[in-house]
Amino acid sequence: MVLWEVITGSFDTFMAALSETVKLAIVSLIAATVLGIIFGLFTVSKVRILEWISKIYIGIIRGTPLLVQTFIIYYGLAQTLRPYGFQWKLIGGPFTAGAVALSLNAGAYMAEIVRGGIESVDIGQMEAARSLGLSYGKAMRKIVLPQAFFTMLPAIINQFIISLKDTSLISIIGIRELTQNGKILVANATARSMPIWLTVAIYYLVICTVLSKIAQIVERKVSHGK
Repeated sequence: MVLWEVITGSFDTFMAALSETVKLAIVSLIAATVLGIIFGLFTVSKVRILEWISKIYIGIIRGTPLLVQTFIIYYGLAQTLRPYGFQWKLIGGPFTAGAVALSLNAGAYMAEIVRGGIESVDIGQMEAARSLGLSYGKAMRKIVLPQAFFTMLPAIINQFIISLKDTSLISIIGIRELTQNGKILVANATARSMPIWLTVAIYYLVICTVLSKIAQIVERKVSHGK
């Protein structure tokens, strides 16, 4: 069977590409989580300028395609900053640019997850903490966010799955992740394009299914804890 031949014959290249895919998704999710917390807190902030900054960032990112954002970051930013000596190849090349694009994109969605998690915590928790003498920042950090985290966890895992699949769009700038690996293999064996792309789909399907099951387990545990 041709499909099995592709799976076994190209196993090493696919595993290397899968490693690159997962690494890109993990790096971007970590950075996106940081961005999400910052802009999520901005969104629920009483400081109007911070709220506006968050809404502008989220609106721009959610209102434009990831592919266009990737082109702007990889090609547009490099061209704009080239007179100042900036080059992506000096700081990790396409991988770094792809991670930045994914992080900024996922960060906007993470900000909404954080906002929703914070708003799911009873407002009385914050009021009680403030009445005990805690500052707004300390109450948010020690009382509200720890409770909100468990509510947010399933959504964070789902966002990781989305970011993992979105790495396929980052292949456009040359990172050899799963999709780019498929393109290269197809270019070298055009007669086997169908089994090669089916193999790519299988790899995505397996890892996303595993992560979805983890998200379901976490969600059940969180619901049970409540």
